Amino acid sequence: MKVWVDPERCQGHTLCAMIAPDSFRLSDIDGSSSAVSEVVPDDQVDLVREAAQSCPEQAIILRD
Repeated sequence: MKVWVDPERCQGHTLCAMIAPDSFRLSDIDGSSSAVSEVVPDDQVDLVREAAQSCPEQAIILRD
């Protein structure tokens, strides 16, 4: 699975980083999120899916 965060949608709610801290990093400037890696490790798939579903702005895009 691949993941990325739409920078125009992300509002820095930080839920993704709370749910999947190994897969998302937050900007020190505005708190916006980005994926640590485009390819999600197998052991992180469930957490990344949960983070995507929890994003209020639906800024996390997943592709199989």
